[in-house]
Amino acid sequence: MSELSQMWGMFALLAVLSCLFVVMPFLRKEKLVSVDHDANAERIDIFHQRLEELQVELDNQRLDRNDFEESVIEMKSRLLNELSPERTLDTKGNNLVLAATGVAFTIVVSSVFYYFTGSHQQIANWHKAFEKLPEYGERAVLQTGEPLTANELQAFALGLRTKLANSGDDAVAWMLLGRVAMSLNDYEMAMQAFDKALVMQPNNHNVLVNYSQALLIEGTETSINRAAQMLSRVLRQDPQNIDAISLLALIAYERQDWLEAKSAFEVLLSTMTQNDPRYNLIKQRIADIEQKLESENATEEVQQSGPQLAVSVTISEAIAAQIPNNATLFVFAKAANGPRMPLAVKKLTVFNLPLQVNLNDSMAMMPDLKLSNFKEVVITARISVDDSVMLQDGELEGSSDIVELKEGTQQVNVTISRVITSTGS
Repeated sequence: MSELSQMWGMFALLAVLSCLFVVMPFLRKEKLVSVDHDANAERIDIFHQRLEELQVELDNQRLDRNDFEESVIEMKSRLLNELSPERTLDTKGNNLVLAATGVAFTIVVSSVFYYFTGSHQQIANWHKAFEKLPEYGERAVLQTGEPLTANELQAFALGLRTKLANSGDDAVAWMLLGRVAMSLNDYEMAMQAFDKALVMQPNNHNVLVNYSQALLIEGTETSINRAAQMLSRVLRQDPQNIDAISLLALIAYERQDWLEAKSAFEVLLSTMTQNDPRYNLIKQRIADIEQKLESENATEEVQQSGPQLAVSVTISEAIAAQIPNNATLFVFAKAANGPRMPLAVKKLTVFNLPLQVNLNDSMAMMPDLKLSNFKEVVITARISVDDSVMLQDGELEGSSDIVELKEGTQQVNVTISRVITSTGS
């Protein structure tokens, strides 16, 4: 790989520079050495002549012993200074030995230091992971051979990141990286990878379902809402997507939306045989939901009085594809002749059309403005582009005819059939 070659090239360059740093002082010193053999011989002869003269003066008593000795010492010192270049006659060989020793020491110390503190093993693993990427992909995606171990999953993720860095964006590679990251419990990396994949393929059902799983594991209210919206997008295009249905069933169950949970679990059950180990578990879950629904209905019948509106909401096929992302569904009743304030409101951030909602006095926004205080109402269903009931351009809406309220439960049908093109229209 080019990165690996560049790294080793840099190592070699640094090694050469460090060796030159060690050798240069010795080379500079060698250039300063100069020896003049004839000059040294003359200085020695002069020294001996002068020594003989001093000895004659001492013998003739023209020089006392102390002066003689001081003169001899001074002459020897001067001679040593004058002969100092001659003591470097063999420094050339010594310098070469010292330079070679310094280079060897530098290389040995650097090698030992890198062996114990460097990342050579990680680099080797990186290179190996990239080479074995096709094998890991077959074992992970096609389920051939032994399942990947934790270390192999780490290597697979490293190989995928290297592939993406070298060859640019690849939606399939990003999705695989997200799934591997989930297996490694690195949900932050998984969501970043799924985000990259969605930018390139925003309607890829596999990416949306896998991303929803990561969001559900994160578990915050915001992430659960986002997961539900993604799953709703999948089901609008592929109503029989079992993975999306199962995840949406779990979301509805956790939110105690028993009707939606029951419907989703029944769809799942219809796709399984009785030999499936999940069959009895899901069947028991449906039975539990039915008991909860019966209990809630019994409680509502005791606590609630006044008119009950069972509103069936559908959407026209002409505008079904225009449902915005992250939409919110509002179903509300207003007096046909009276205040503009809704008398009962149901808000759904997760929904699949068609659906049915119930409106009654318990959903009044103000105590004095409720269904039982009016005789005629109009039911409106609006798909909002944001979380506000205020009208916005691009929202979808439909209204019923005037409904005369009576005691008991009344069935009302509302079809969302128009697009709001300007505020208030």
